[in-house]
Amino acid sequence: MKKIIHTDKAPLAIGTYSQAVATENLTFISGQIPLIPESMEIVPGDFKDRAHQVFKNLENIAKAAGGTLDNAVKVTIFLTDLDNFTSVNEVMAEYFQEPYPARAAVGVSSLPKGVDIEVEAILGLKG
Repeated sequence: MKKIIHTDKAPLAIGTYSQAVATENLTFISGQIPLIPESMEIVPGDFKDRAHQVFKNLENIAKAAGGTLDNAVKVTIFLTDLDNFTSVNEVMAEYFQEPYPARAAVGVSSLPKGVDIEVEAILGLKG
């Protein structure tokens, strides 16, 4: 059994996927890119501005699922430039508390809409 999670406080899906899907004990949040939910435009500014928007989007979806980012058990970060790794750590520290979730950071050649960051999360949260 699965439950679809949706909120207007995060970008609409731009493909054939849901913002998040909850199962009995886990909630899977789809990869979020730095889109402003109201306009569906990419956040202007520097990398940290875009990273903040990604984590805000994740946070809003987690809230719609009945949790917070503190329920995250695994986070995967996709970066087109691994030189932004330190900046991601700085931004992530503003959204997560210890004990931190497991995490992977993956360098990729491209991401949707030409953005430089995408993040997905798995929450330990009853659906």
